[in-house]
Amino acid sequence: MNFSIRLKKLRDGKKMNQQEVADNLGIARTTYASYEQGKREPDHETLVKIANFFEVTVDYLLGHQPNSKPVVHEEKAPYKVTDDPDLQIAFKDASDFSEEARRQAIDFINYLKEKEKAKGRRSPNAESD
Repeated sequence: MNFSIRLKKLRDGKKMNQQEVADNLGIARTTYASYEQGKREPDHETLVKIANFFEVTVDYLLGHQPNSKPVVHEEKAPYKVTDDPDLQIAFKDASDFSEEARRQAIDFINYLKEKEKAKGRRSPNAESD
């Protein structure tokens, strides 16, 4: 799949029109349209902006990578787990665990949750079970 096709698929996936994407990238709609039509290719700086906007790698855009796994930005979590700084550090550190260690950590957390539930305590983040 070439660059222009990938670009259109990414835009369609975001349910945006060409003008909206162009505005987000700070380029003219006609320029963006020419990328999708395969008439022009962006310069390196614009290519990086496009990759960042769609949260994919430049390699994916250029066809060097087969899938569009999103780029994970370490400083940007998908949601906030807790306000407790110690737990935030623990969760961040756990991202370096092996798959087995992660599974054990999750099992231990579930064990503690059940233990607290048996004592009649509820997690402050828990919704009604």
